[in-house]
Amino acid sequence: MLSQKTKDTLLGPLNVNNPVVVQILGICSALAVTVQLKPALVMGIAVTIIVAMSNVIVSLIRKSIPMRVRIIVQLVVVAALVTLVSEILKAFAYDVAMQLSVYLGLIITNCILMGRLEAFAMTNNAWDSFLDGLGNGFGYALVLVIVAVVRELLGAGQLLGVQVIPESFYAAGYENNGMMLMPAMALILVGCIIWAHRAINDKEGK
Repeated sequence: MLSQKTKDTLLGPLNVNNPVVVQILGICSALAVTVQLKPALVMGIAVTIIVAMSNVIVSLIRKSIPMRVRIIVQLVVVAALVTLVSEILKAFAYDVAMQLSVYLGLIITNCILMGRLEAFAMTNNAWDSFLDGLGNGFGYALVLVIVAVVRELLGAGQLLGVQVIPESFYAAGYENNGMMLMPAMALILVGCIIWAHRAINDKEGK
């Protein structure tokens, strides 16, 4: 059985300590890659893998990192992992890699990664750091998926490229909401998620 501390480390970022809706980190990529569900899923998985592995690596070497260069070392670790993931995507999912474009490389500057490395990996063991990375990656991916589902469904009538809204709806006069495909709507949706999350948790006394 997992201890309460372990549960909080792994599951906390999914709700009460979510990196996007509570810590307000990773907003830029949440707006940029959520027009469709597929790239949002891939970005969420990529960030989860990178933050978990970078947490582990930094945790393992933290005692040998001079404090004055710790940020540089962290950036090198993250950059190496981002490059590896980027090359793998280009090799096995080239179309998605092209959809993510520069945002895949910009994972290096994602505040979630640097925040977890500084706030957790530098002071905790490798296992706890791995769980912290998984939890924060999943929390980030969860928000991306929610926003992408709403945007692709209402903006294009599809999910993962599969038509979901029946043709009979269109024949009856239904039209896709083109505004859902604009970056402004992503920001509005993220704002709505933040509002709903805080309203629910405030009501529950969290």
